[in-house]
Amino acid sequence: MKIICIGRNYLDHIKEMNNEVPEYPVFFMKSENALYHKNLPFFIPDFSKNIHYELELVIKICKTGKNIEEKFAHTYFDAVTVGLDLTARDLQKECIQNGEPWEKAKSFDFSAPLGEFIDLKDTPYPASIKFSLEKNGEIVQNGDSKNMVFDFRKIIAHVSKYNTLKTGDLIYTGTPAGVGQLNKGDKLIARIESKELLSLDVK
Repeated sequence: MKIICIGRNYLDHIKEMNNEVPEYPVFFMKSENALYHKNLPFFIPDFSKNIHYELELVIKICKTGKNIEEKFAHTYFDAVTVGLDLTARDLQKECIQNGEPWEKAKSFDFSAPLGEFIDLKDTPYPASIKFSLEKNGEIVQNGDSKNMVFDFRKIIAHVSKYNTLKTGDLIYTGTPAGVGQLNKGDKLIARIESKELLSLDVK
């Protein structure tokens, strides 16, 4: 099972991070050990002093495919949820400065908390899917799939050129604006529309 993450896929987040709009979906991988679910608490690791949350829609691949054409890509996923791409921002900055890969900043253990999946048919897709993140009772991120730079189909078509997609693979599809730092004692709740799918206590 692969965890594929898309970067720079919402204009407001691109702006807040002072990045440029990509010409094609930019993606990286997290290890299977990054997966974290069942609403267990998240313990801030001792190797970072600046863990950031990034809320994302996550789609689950439902059949194997390679070089998938965009017009058929919608048949390769059937469920969606919310997930958090946790990033050790201090390590990421260090990696960038040293010209090193980002795995230790992006793919550390438990860096991909995952919510409960719902059937795609139970959402407004393909029109739009609205999602949000609440931190300590305050909404800190609001997203809508219609605002993606690259939609689900474009992502699947592009990624499958380079990596065969297999049943059970997960694609984290990018974060909107509002990312921020986690601190001990924080309580995060993530929703699609009004349905709570992920709850995370930070220790």
